[in-house]
Amino acid sequence: MKKDDLYPYMTECAAEAARVARGVTAAQLTDPTHCPDWDVRALVNHWVLYTSHGMEHRALRKQLPEELTARDFTADPDWAEAYAAQLDRAVAAWADPAVWEGEVDLGMAKMPAAELAAMIIKETAVHGWDVAVATGQEFHVSEGAARLVLDMVVTHGDLYRQYDGFADPVPVPDDAPVFERALASSGRDPRQRAQATH
Repeated sequence: MKKDDLYPYMTECAAEAARVARGVTAAQLTDPTHCPDWDVRALVNHWVLYTSHGMEHRALRKQLPEELTARDFTADPDWAEAYAAQLDRAVAAWADPAVWEGEVDLGMAKMPAAELAAMIIKETAVHGWDVAVATGQEFHVSEGAARLVLDMVVTHGDLYRQYDGFADPVPVPDDAPVFERALASSGRDPRQRAQATH
């Protein structure tokens, strides 16, 4: 994996995440989601933290400060625009080819920068789908991005399941679309459609 292969998917998924975020209404923030114990607000805060601030901090080789990990981003009425702007900064931070070299210190372990970037792209897309489904929207990805997400889910699925990040895989037909197979492998039911309440 290298920058030329991954960066277009990072840009694509960030733009789609920003679009979905703008479609979330204030009234929907207290709605339930398919993620156990998380309402839309909790899900959005996790998504915003790790896919925009986390993405930028990883590029800069910095740890996320406690102030950010404890913040309720949705308390700002313009959180979606702030998220979109932060995504732009994060994607710009990864534009430097040097950022893709070497390893990133995650505290408990180190990971090759390109591998970590691929995992962040996966997080952006999968949690973007989570938010979209919970708010009556869809999350669109290209075939190439979907294949990357599937590869990341399959490669790291057991690790995520150890920490309750993924549920057991959901069976889908072998000829299901690639993104649906990725979602299913992560323990999500891709046939689930949001019951939009607002």
